[in-house]
Amino acid sequence: MGTIQLAGADFAAAVSGPGIVLVDFRTPRSGSSRAFAAVFDAAAERHRDLLFAAVDADAEPALAVELRVRSAPTLMIYRDGVLVFAEPGWLPADSLDLLVATVRALDMAAVRATFPEPID
Repeated sequence: MGTIQLAGADFAAAVSGPGIVLVDFRTPRSGSSRAFAAVFDAAAERHRDLLFAAVDADAEPALAVELRVRSAPTLMIYRDGVLVFAEPGWLPADSLDLLVATVRALDMAAVRATFPEPID
């Protein structure tokens, strides 16, 4: 499937459904962001059953602020609508693949029991 581009209006719908969604907040002016984009996009080709999405943090500043993204690249991973990973910085390909395997193996019932949804 490759990496898709997400805008603020599409973000909630993309990350709230079933499955695993990896989101790379990137900016074209950052060298480390460009380097991680190549790693991320290659991983999207290896893991075609997952959704890989990129958000241009410069073009979507309100979304970046809402999600507390302070630097690019920042990787966020959602599984079944739950944010299970969020860290700034880039990862090498083997570390990203290990992270994908770890997220695939998560017991989501245990995750939800440990970190229940806040009550409004």
